[in-house]
Amino acid sequence: MNKTETLLPTLEGLARAAQILAGQGLVAFPTETVYGLGGDARSDLAVARIFDAKGRPRFNPLIVHVPDLQAARAFATFDARAEAIARAFWPGPLTLVLPLRADSGLSPLVTADLESVAIRVPAHPVAQALLRAFGGPLAAPSANPSGRVSPTRAAHVLEGLSGRIAAVLDGGACAVGVESTILGLVGSPALLRPGGIPAEALEALLGPLPMGGSASKPNAPGQLASHYAPGAAVRLNAETSGEDEIRIGFGPGAADLNLSPAGDLVEAAANLFHLLREADQLAAGAKSIAIAPIPETGLGRAINDRLRRAAAPRP
Repeated sequence: MNKTETLLPTLEGLARAAQILAGQGLVAFPTETVYGLGGDARSDLAVARIFDAKGRPRFNPLIVHVPDLQAARAFATFDARAEAIARAFWPGPLTLVLPLRADSGLSPLVTADLESVAIRVPAHPVAQALLRAFGGPLAAPSANPSGRVSPTRAAHVLEGLSGRIAAVLDGGACAVGVESTILGLVGSPALLRPGGIPAEALEALLGPLPMGGSASKPNAPGQLASHYAPGAAVRLNAETSGEDEIRIGFGPGAADLNLSPAGDLVEAAANLFHLLREADQLAAGAKSIAIAPIPETGLGRAINDRLRRAAAPRP
């Protein structure tokens, strides 16, 4: 692979990105959650390249990104419930897992041969501009080596994938900072992954949501037991930290790094992956990372989900 191009979200940069995607190449691009690694969701070759670049297990499905609800209807079957949820939360950090249309034209690699598809409409203006410039659906997992910390800046993408993908479209830092919430709507509603939309907001419309999904046979991304992991070991709910640990704090108090000195979960989510990367660099292979307790409410549920997987035993 040649050197990875860095493109700006100008008309020329978007045209170049769309050209690469049309040639079955891969382009990383910003969304409001994290940077995604985009490839034509209809192309077996493009999707296979995503799995190869990331080192991602092929039984792990991908999310299809489209510009609007009308485009989504071409790939998934929407009942009245799904339509209502989509209208309430799209565009935005919510992925819906819905029945796959028989005539979707999507590569079976995208869905891991399941009869459902994970689909979302991103809100980020650069993602929207790219989708419209390309004119088709993009399969786009997070733009990082599989199992590692997700990227929220173009520089993070290049740290992990430089030389393995054609280009990265630099749209600055991602505002939300954790991946989309995934809601399963095949059968009874289930929360398949906490994320950028607090579960409480969905439960206000749907009632209590049980957790769904399986690490051994995932029906949506983000369900593997070990995921989002830095190189250093991670210890959670650390009230104190030792000399051999880099401390990531939350709220007031001494810390090497702090997700949010004010105890703001929105700020903490936006900073999470960037600070995990920074802590990993400070640890430099000789220290571990200790992370202060995070409330298990609102975006705290998504933050804690990512941290538990980051701290899990590595495969």
